[in-house]
Amino acid sequence: MDKRRDSLVARLRTGDHAAAAELVDIYYEQIYLFMRRLGHSHQVSEDLTQESFLQTWRHIGQLRDGTALNSWLYRIAGNASRMYRRRHKGKRQVSIEGIDEPQNDRPDYDKAERCEQLGRLKNAVAKLPRKKKQAVVLHYMQHLTITEAAQAAGIRKGTLKSRLNRALELLREQIK
Repeated sequence: MDKRRDSLVARLRTGDHAAAAELVDIYYEQIYLFMRRLGHSHQVSEDLTQESFLQTWRHIGQLRDGTALNSWLYRIAGNASRMYRRRHKGKRQVSIEGIDEPQNDRPDYDKAERCEQLGRLKNAVAKLPRKKKQAVVLHYMQHLTITEAAQAAGIRKGTLKSRLNRALELLREQIK
């Protein structure tokens, strides 16, 4: 995987359009879901995902380390989301439909109860402050490591851990 990523980054830097298409094929769904989980509508998420890839293409020369492609792309996407929110203050729509219901094989676990808990969790995540929601989405929903999530958010690992801890405390309080 590392060789493939390094090759992709090298090809992107040379302006290879096939490499750009490959990048989109690999990351489109992940970035789209990231946008949805940050609370953007379907249409806005599609637009911001496309904007993220355009910015990636324009600024690929700034990527110093090919191993950081994943977190760098999430950072660009996070910036696109932040800029959209600034431009559209007051028109905030929160939707986190991208949260999937967890798989549970316990037959005694009532499906209606699971749906109710998932609904409460969705509402609680939607109410988190933006920075805490971003930390939760990057780490728990996009499955980035602490290091990758911190790089994507443009913060230190300790800051990300702190935001996650505070976010989990808020979620526990809201879901009780």
